[in-house]
Amino acid sequence: MKLKKNENKLILTLITLLVIFSFTISIFSAAAEETTIDEQLEQLKSIMDSSSYSAFQSRMILNSVQDLLESGIPFEDTKNIIENSIEESFDAYSVKKVFDVILETQQEGLPTEPLINKVNEGFAKNANKGVIISVISTKAENLKKANEILNEARQEGLKINGGEEMVEILADSLENDVPQESLSWLLKTGTGEGKSIEEISEISEELSYLSLMAYDSGLSLEEISLLFKKAIESSNNIEEICENIQTSLDAEISTAKLEGGEGKPSTTSDSETLPASTTESPVEIGETPTQEAGEAPTETDSAPEPSTPPAEEAPSPPEN
Repeated sequence: MKLKKNENKLILTLITLLVIFSFTISIFSAAAEETTIDEQLEQLKSIMDSSSYSAFQSRMILNSVQDLLESGIPFEDTKNIIENSIEESFDAYSVKKVFDVILETQQEGLPTEPLINKVNEGFAKNANKGVIISVISTKAENLKKANEILNEARQEGLKINGGEEMVEILADSLENDVPQESLSWLLKTGTGEGKSIEEISEISEELSYLSLMAYDSGLSLEEISLLFKKAIESSNNIEEICENIQTSLDAEISTAKLEGGEGKPSTTSDSETLPASTTESPVEIGETPTQEAGEAPTETDSAPEPSTPPAEEAPSPPEN
């Protein structure tokens, strides 16, 4: 009996020591992590010290960086953005704006990897700061809308696996101008039919292709949305709906070609492409255009004298 009591005391002692040891390890781990972030910040500070940023600007960026690192953004991604920003001569406020968009997205529980990929893609293409900020801001908005679609489906009782992956899939389709209502329908219907994430992703990509095709043919976003809506209302089968969208789109393109000869003009070509230069000079207001078939008369050319109007002829003397 005494031996059994000693065993119980020994077990209790071991459990107590294990709890104390685990607690101590967790404290040291937290301290080590904090030290690591401090060391990372010091490393980034030394990088910015060799740049054109002022001390105030460097501190401003480091404050944003600290929030990023503490929220879980990888150090290497943060460092890469700073180094590329310095190389591309981005001003400090633009760098901070990029970090702010990423941080806000992270704090909302949304995936940030798509934003970081967009930033790196922009640097690779030598895009200016305005373009990069605009692109990632739009991407962040699409991620929010995609998350709204996901939450709406879950509120209706649908169980959707791979939430973060699904948000990225839906955000990509939104980026390709697939109507939000159509993606909401796809998610709910596809989940209800038991389709996997891969199957929903494939259908989403097909809708993206059809949307881009419609946009390139000259359809407005409102027309595309209406086209998708009519197709969805025409059937309950996902495959049939995609076929109906394709059929309707082909009909729209054919009609446009009949009406305009070459189809509706692309909405991107008019605004983004400058007209090719020609040999003809533009005519300024108030100038006389040069005639192609027969030169306009000049001052040296002889011209017939205008006849004297009858009203201006001298009157004949009265007859006696």
